[in-house]
Amino acid sequence: MNNYDDLLSNAPAEEQSPRLSKEEYTAKKQAEREAIFETSDTTALEVAGDGGRFREYLDIQAQFSRYSAVNALLIMAQKPEATQIGDFDHWKSKGGSVKAQQTGFYIIEPHKYIKEDGTPGTGYNLKKVFDISQADMRKVKTSPAPNYDYRQLLRALVHKAPVKITGVDSIPGGLGAITVPETGEIQILKGMEFADTFRCVAQELALADLSTGPDTQANPIFSAHCASYILCKKYGSDTQGFDFTDAPGVFRGMDAKGVKGELSQIRDAANDISGRMERQLGEVQKAARARDEAR
Repeated sequence: MNNYDDLLSNAPAEEQSPRLSKEEYTAKKQAEREAIFETSDTTALEVAGDGGRFREYLDIQAQFSRYSAVNALLIMAQKPEATQIGDFDHWKSKGGSVKAQQTGFYIIEPHKYIKEDGTPGTGYNLKKVFDISQADMRKVKTSPAPNYDYRQLLRALVHKAPVKITGVDSIPGGLGAITVPETGEIQILKGMEFADTFRCVAQELALADLSTGPDTQANPIFSAHCASYILCKKYGSDTQGFDFTDAPGVFRGMDAKGVKGELSQIRDAANDISGRMERQLGEVQKAARARDEAR
């Protein structure tokens, strides 16, 4: 009698693996999570020890501002050239598809669950994603990114800021901006170019944000400097004047958890500001569409 059992599966040979028991599957997933978190720890210590690598991390955090600091580290470690990422379903929902023979990489997604004692807990699942360069998007129609002028960006930066901002004719010490300790007012030197004005306002706003948070930073001024860089990078302002050579000194003695905590606070401060900006810039887009429709 002929045996045709070998023809009863059309899965590729590499996908034909023995079925895992529940315990084996759980152990496998746990090992994968541990490996990914170890990758984030290793990358965190790497960027904390080198000013150039630290700048590269900030570039990725600016590109992926809605992603956590840990996920920005994971993107840096696995796909630093990425510009847009999503899983299979994401690219399918856009009308595209992941190209054949593409290797994905992992980020983490938090999820809520109930512990055995009935209290809520947070767990983390791995999510395989692909960069847009790994997706076939030929049939997808894309819209150009919005373009804002300098006045619109500065107006959005100060819009509904939680502190008073005032332009002044001079500031002691040749500084471009200063926060008055007694009042919390931010004073900005008048007459500066856009890039300097944006950088100085963003840094002082970030410093105000970091000062009101529940946690303290190893170096709040450095953290505000980093948040300002993220905002400048995100909105296309010049970043040539930024220097991160002192990053190793700021993070000296910290373990990976401590570094990631600092990076998270920097990211959150930048996002608090960009969140206000996006709401204002959304109104700018809305008004522009209304003008176009009225023509």
